[in-house]
Amino acid sequence: MLAVKDLSFAYGEVQILRNVTLDVPQNQIVCVMGRNGVGKTTLMNNIMGLSRPFEGTISINGQEIVSVPAHKRARLGLGYVPQGRMIFPKLTVIENLRVGLSARSDGQKRIPDEVYDLFPILKEMAWRRGGDLSGGQQQQLAIGRALVGDPKILILDEPTEGIQPNIIQEIGRVLKMLVEERGMTVVMVEQYFEFVKEFGHYFYLMNRGQIVEQGNCDELTDELASKHLSV
Repeated sequence: MLAVKDLSFAYGEVQILRNVTLDVPQNQIVCVMGRNGVGKTTLMNNIMGLSRPFEGTISINGQEIVSVPAHKRARLGLGYVPQGRMIFPKLTVIENLRVGLSARSDGQKRIPDEVYDLFPILKEMAWRRGGDLSGGQQQQLAIGRALVGDPKILILDEPTEGIQPNIIQEIGRVLKMLVEERGMTVVMVEQYFEFVKEFGHYFYLMNRGQIVEQGNCDELTDELASKHLSV
């Protein structure tokens, strides 16, 4: 579904990604893990087209997209939930969701009912400003905004960061349902070890801009977590 091969990226003289290769099968939740500063967000930005690598390839269903701008990648089926949520605080919930409609390839101008079915709080608070929501509610809004664009591949950067436990579980259940019932593919940067074990299918561990470990999520061990995730 999504393939990254030998991807390298640098900010000036500082190389951030080094020959990163990962394969994301359809209908899977693939988790990218690692300590802060190892290149996880940079990798997501390269996949989305917000940054451009100096080496390597990125493809969706065999179509090479390295030269494709970010807005066109969205219309090819990539949806992005950035770290920190990045909702528009002065816009209402419904206005934030309408922003996501611009990513649709079918020109639909109506927010799909499915978004409200997945996150009922968004319908309840439709006319409340985004900045007035709690952190967990803002994360649900950010995910809903991405889903409005009808993505085939949903990319999330630290979706559980700063979120209360009950909302973390709700987000996990929604992601699992999207994969199992809607056939979506999920790529997720995540530090929360137990969340990955519960909801993920496959993991990649990064260190210093490289993939250093990978495997099925049920193979994640405390030893690996201690080696690559603990501070």
